[in-house]
Amino acid sequence: MVGMARMESPFKGDVLKGKVALITGGGSGIGFEISSQFGKHGASVAIMGRRKQVLDAAVSSLRSLRIPAVGFEGDVRKQEDARRVVESTYQHFGKIDILVNAAAGNFIVSAEDLSPNGFRTVLDIDSVGTFTMCHEALKYLKKGGPGQDSTTGGSILNISATLHYTASWYQIHVSAAKAAVDATTRNLALEWGTDHGIRVNGIAPGPIGDTPGMSKLVPDEIQSKAREHMPLYKLGEKWDIAMAAIYLSSGSGKYVNGMTIAVDGGLWLSRPRHLPKEAVKQLSRVVEKRSRDKPVGLPLTSSKL
Repeated sequence: MVGMARMESPFKGDVLKGKVALITGGGSGIGFEISSQFGKHGASVAIMGRRKQVLDAAVSSLRSLRIPAVGFEGDVRKQEDARRVVESTYQHFGKIDILVNAAAGNFIVSAEDLSPNGFRTVLDIDSVGTFTMCHEALKYLKKGGPGQDSTTGGSILNISATLHYTASWYQIHVSAAKAAVDATTRNLALEWGTDHGIRVNGIAPGPIGDTPGMSKLVPDEIQSKAREHMPLYKLGEKWDIAMAAIYLSSGSGKYVNGMTIAVDGGLWLSRPRHLPKEAVKQLSRVVEKRSRDKPVGLPLTSSKL
């Protein structure tokens, strides 16, 4: 796998110049990679999280790259925290152009062993927390709002998943939460795009290597087996998600609204093969031969097929 440090961005280094981004869950994992890449492409960055030590380390790392960065402690489940962090970001940078909702909760558990409280907790973080942050940031993101011009508004990006596209083992709580996130994305894109000039989009990451989610939810031996069913036969990188985030949050994606883009190598399309490829070829040859040998007008049937 190509190392992150050697990956070259396809975007100009100033594509987000002058923009201010607030990123929940921006101190670790995918959220931190988005924070870093936004900063490397010209944005000023505010990150929100519950753990002060993680926030401080992330801000220090960003500043070492000469990225204007600040961290604010807060829990997206608490409206007062959301309001305080949004207002603090505005006070610090003078505006907010981009909101990225990357904070999430997850753990693996069977539905019968999942308590209603555990189910509710994930929905509170992922779906209610996403809406709460959007709600509190609205006045700063809408066209004509503080820091915005009178013709266009800011951008919201919600980090989702593909788990609910069909169904997922032992992830009923996250599947429900992310389904709500996607519905929120579409509805806000419709309402706020029309009324306030705000674009609202999402990214649904697939399995991304070197993230807490992968190490916590998918043991190494299962990862190796899972790759056999992946169309691109490899894990994604945090860089892949960050590049999609730049596209959707910059002028490059100015006409994209209400979309949640799956960045998973096509994994959500995949199913285990019920027949090996060679067996399919052999079966096809048998069918073709019988088709040639059958008199015209007789049905092609066989008790052996």
